Amino acid sequence: MFNIDEIFEIAEQIERNGVIFYTRAAEKFSEYTKKSVFLNLADMERKHEKRFHEMRLELAGKEREISQFLDPQGEAIQYLRSIANSKVFDLISDPETKFKNVQSISDLLRVAIDIEKDSIIFYLGIKEAVNEKLGKEKIDLIVKEEMQHVATLTDLLESL
Repeated sequence: MFNIDEIFEIAEQIERNGVIFYTRAAEKFSEYTKKSVFLNLADMERKHEKRFHEMRLELAGKEREISQFLDPQGEAIQYLRSIANSKVFDLISDPETKFKNVQSISDLLRVAIDIEKDSIIFYLGIKEAVNEKLGKEKIDLIVKEEMQHVATLTDLLESL
């Protein structure tokens, strides 16, 4: 069973992974417009990480105490970290693999939107493993933030 503090910690980790992923992807492109889109995506992830950290500090204190009692070895958070590092933003694989068919900024934004949608699916799935008393309803705040990220990317795509 997971708690909202653990979920917010993982949300922060996923955003940090996004910064690394998009920065590494930017390094693969010499064309300034593609490179700058990736660097802007990395910056968006930085802002998201900060937002999730603030939300975590505001919301998760009580749930953290309960969780430390139920899982003193922190096995649940270790499990979540392994998922965060390999499923949403895969830091093991070369980002070039994910962007190998990117021919335009539109293609690039579509891939980024798909990655963000994967994060929403991750959070909706993990929500089922959080007890009501451990902050289950607060996962909707994370999902809402991620949906705003998708909307921003979609707006960017539509403006091209």
